[in-house]
Amino acid sequence: MGSAIAGANLAAIGPTTGLLAPATDEVSAAITAVFTGHAHEYQTLSAQASAFHEQFVRAVSTAADSYASAEAANASPLQELLNVINAPTQTLLGRPLIGNGANGAPGTGQNGGAGGILIGNGANGG
Repeated sequence: MGSAIAGANLAAIGPTTGLLAPATDEVSAAITAVFTGHAHEYQTLSAQASAFHEQFVRAVSTAADSYASAEAANASPLQELLNVINAPTQTLLGRPLIGNGANGAPGTGQNGGAGGILIGNGANGG
């Protein structure tokens, strides 16, 4: 969106600021005044659109940061609990009790990880 606004402003620089001097008659002066008024209105609207874009980007960035923080805060305690639950079976049997296996590295032909004994799906190979 920001690049579209910048591109429109760049394209409008010549037509909105490079008007030729009017002839000395009243009609030319009136036409120049109309175009000058439109140029000023465009510049005002363009500044408002740029300000809105900056506010929008800040709002989306803030929301993304909040979402990532909430995800991290929620996942951390659950992962710790899952590690405690899976530690004995992982040590004894080489497989977790619950949880999905990890995918194999792409393009290597590596097997995917085994899923949990009670709950979980095996992963895709690489």
